[in-house]
Amino acid sequence: MAILLDHSFFDAYAGESRDGSCAAKFRRGDTVSLSTALINGGDINNVSYACLALFKSGFQRMQGVTAGVCLKCQTGPRIASLFVWKSLHYCYSWILNSDQRKAMLPYLESVSIEIKYDIFRVVYVSGDSDMNLQALYPPHQMLEQAACENKEEGQLMQSTSIV
Repeated sequence: MAILLDHSFFDAYAGESRDGSCAAKFRRGDTVSLSTALINGGDINNVSYACLALFKSGFQRMQGVTAGVCLKCQTGPRIASLFVWKSLHYCYSWILNSDQRKAMLPYLESVSIEIKYDIFRVVYVSGDSDMNLQALYPPHQMLEQAACENKEEGQLMQSTSIV
């Protein structure tokens, strides 16, 4: 989210999720895509409305997406969209196969836009109940760490005597 904060503060003006919740929830292992657009010239409201229309018409057809949010910058002519994907494969498939540019161009003929895409894999979310460290550490490192801990426990037990 630091990438988003680099641009300023944003307000969500639209969003959907497959589970019907009013939040874009993500878990460890999910993929999050973030695209930001700086609008140079033209009306930010027209561009944000066009993004909303494309979002609403395309969300149900986006395979592998679990949630999406349209965001508008509080301090400047910038919009963003955030999507939560089940996997990186779904995210890239949508990016490579979608015709977003062609669908968006009629709305943006008179506007100069600078677009940036970022894609992240969620590694850790506080509160995940099924924390599995194998996603963070390869199994051989976990075994080495466990062996070191057991060795230290053994040394501790040997050095303490009960009287």
